[in-house]
Amino acid sequence: MFLQRTLRKTVQIEGVGLHTGELSRLRFAPAPVNTGVYFVRKDLPGSPALAARWEYVKSTSYATTLAGPHFSVATVEHCLSTLAALRVDNLFIELDGPEIPIGDGSASGFLQALVNGGIVEQDEPRKYAYITKPIYFGTNEKHAYVKPYNGLRVSCTIEFPHPKIGLQKIDLDVNEYSFTHELSKARTFGFLRDVESLKARGLARGGSLQNAIVLDHDGIMNPEGLRYPDEFVRHKAMDALGDLVTLGMPLMGHVVLYKSGHDIMNLLVRKIIESRDCYRHIELGADLPEPAIEDSYFWNRN
Repeated sequence: MFLQRTLRKTVQIEGVGLHTGELSRLRFAPAPVNTGVYFVRKDLPGSPALAARWEYVKSTSYATTLAGPHFSVATVEHCLSTLAALRVDNLFIELDGPEIPIGDGSASGFLQALVNGGIVEQDEPRKYAYITKPIYFGTNEKHAYVKPYNGLRVSCTIEFPHPKIGLQKIDLDVNEYSFTHELSKARTFGFLRDVESLKARGLARGGSLQNAIVLDHDGIMNPEGLRYPDEFVRHKAMDALGDLVTLGMPLMGHVVLYKSGHDIMNLLVRKIIESRDCYRHIELGADLPEPAIEDSYFWNRN
């Protein structure tokens, strides 16, 4: 039986926020069973908390931002993707500012911090959203869907009209090993032509070659180059895992993405919540229900 998990001890990381450019501190702290994942602003009166759930997603422009009645927290996706891969269910993410530290632009800093904190099992089984029928959201230009699968698998396709990106695809089963070696080090990326307009909108103020891949009109500006030949699609897959955490329960299914960003991911999560006849709550260790026979329409979408 797969049990819920949390941390053994509190751990801290710090760094600048990608969009605010301000110093930010984050602490991962253990939480009791059936708590879920909460962001907590320790610097505000009463230490208000906000659940990492789909209904609090208020912005998906260049990052995923959650907002409640007392505060908002931006750029949560890299942090949350690591929780998904390590199967951490219950956690308090304590902050002293409005944005998660960007680190080096990847999830590696969060991964190392959580491993250092020691992941422990709790005395309560994990409950999964087990997909039994395909669920689709999108258009012919960009879309995302999830279909039955006995595990968590992500297939991601991106396409950019840039000589260093072009068409890229990745397909992998998500677990601690694959996330660590295939996704966690993939950095966020952006285009030099967009930098000034982003900063004029109050975004990317903390961005630099130390925490993002920056592309000019025909090349990569980072002197060290890429960490993976297809680092761009790997980062997009990592982002998607973080957005899936807002479902509020671990997912069992095959997620297929085509040019989808944070906006499409949030709408897919909402579509899953609405499609109550397309998934079941299960506990691993019990017999898995038989998946529905998949409609060929979904097989042929990507």
